[in-house]
Amino acid sequence: MSWLVTGGAGYIGAHVVHALRADGLDAVVVDDLSSGRQAFVPEDVPLVEGSVLDVELLRHVLREYAVEGIVHVAGFKYAGVSVQRPLHTFRQNLQGTVSVLEAAEAEGVEPLVFSSTAAVYGTPSTEIVDESSPTRPESPYGESKLAAEWAIADQARRGVVRATALRYFNVVGSAVPSVYDASPHNLLPLVFEALLAGRTPRINGTDYPTPDGTCVRDYVHVGDLALAHVVAARALAEGRPLAPVYNLGSGTGVSVREIMTAVARATEIAFEPEEAPRRAGDPARIVASGELAAAELGWAMRHSVDEMVADAWNARRAALEP
Repeated sequence: MSWLVTGGAGYIGAHVVHALRADGLDAVVVDDLSSGRQAFVPEDVPLVEGSVLDVELLRHVLREYAVEGIVHVAGFKYAGVSVQRPLHTFRQNLQGTVSVLEAAEAEGVEPLVFSSTAAVYGTPSTEIVDESSPTRPESPYGESKLAAEWAIADQARRGVVRATALRYFNVVGSAVPSVYDASPHNLLPLVFEALLAGRTPRINGTDYPTPDGTCVRDYVHVGDLALAHVVAARALAEGRPLAPVYNLGSGTGVSVREIMTAVARATEIAFEPEEAPRRAGDPARIVASGELAAAELGWAMRHSVDEMVADAWNARRAALEP
């Protein structure tokens, strides 16, 4: 018996695969390698190259590898780009989830952990969001992930899946030296690539109503995030009831300037970030409460900001080595 990890060759998905293996669970990966990397998948884990839109492929994998549960990570995760590519975003995120649900129902696979996003909340009206906060997504990315949650919930009400969705904000760090965040849209990769190219990283907006004037965001270590997926998978496999959604958040948040300072410490590259005007649509503060996940999934922030940034930098440097 094994667990299917869709998108398991990506930064987050590969960490979930490694965490499953560390917990004694077998895994199989389906990934179209559009952004994932074959090298991120352990050599002894089967990697089936293909799209989650392919229901027949998914059904074949579920049968061939005697899959007992699914961790659905695959998706188009770029909120900003989704505005320019809304149909592609909905196809990958909503239709992809529908395909996974269709294959799961056809093959009788019930446990499903959905890797969702706190982007479903949009710009919150409170400093800290919890699972009862209104969902008001402001991008096709957030909309498509929320719609995918609805599809999963409808299947759960029919009794054909036992599922939970994990919502989180910014994922950083590395728990596997060979797996790093290569996204061209995330903060730390952008900062690292600027420094490696001899450029000065930039802060967009320094006049927000926050302690240091820069935006405050939730950052979680990818190793902690992967572990939460495994705990949820175990609970569903054992038949334990879980909430429909859990936030994986810090409850406090970190400012962009604090991240820049941590980067300077980790890289030992002294720099003063350039200050640029605010970007439209950037709220001053978005932080999630992880209290429910802490109580029911044992969720905890096990890494400091410095540890997150240092892990991310070490993994990025390792990728540069011949």
